Amino acid sequence: MISARNQLPGTIKSITLGAVMAEVVMDVGGAEVVAAITRNSVEAMGLKEGDSVQAVVKATEVMVQK
Repeated sequence: MISARNQLPGTIKSITLGAVMAEVVMDVGGAEVVAAITRNSVEAMGLKEGDSVQAVVKATEVMVQK
């Protein structure tokens, strides 16, 4: 269980590993959501392209621009 309400189911499109950080690109309903997480987290979770995941969004502020 997790308390965050903004959980978006998606699929990993790509993972770019750096020395310390990783960029994880997810397809969420046809939109791309990108997360920057530690490389260690990617490896510990065994993340790979095609995996079903959830993007969990926890933000203190959401802005809208038109």
